[in-house]
Amino acid sequence: MLCSNALIVYFASHSIRTAVVTTLACSLLLQLAYFASVLFLIWRSGRVSRAGQRAEHFDSCREVGSEPPDLDEVTNESAGLLQRDQMLAISLLP
Repeated sequence: MLCSNALIVYFASHSIRTAVVTTLACSLLLQLAYFASVLFLIWRSGRVSRAGQRAEHFDSCREVGSEPPDLDEVTNESAGLLQRDQMLAISLLP
């Protein structure tokens, strides 16, 4: 994308300086968009997992005579969610 941008700007303006400056600006915009999308995905996954935990807690509290969930199960599930989120963030790296 950056190469095609540089070529188009160069052929339109016949200026190497304008092509380089425009390409650098485009590169900066792409990096900012990538960073913002990664932050959004991390925020959204954390929000979904918190909502799921609240729903599970609410359902377990509504059941009469039920015991609270085992602490080991909650810890294992939280560790699994954290590992999934880390793998998602790593897979988004260039």
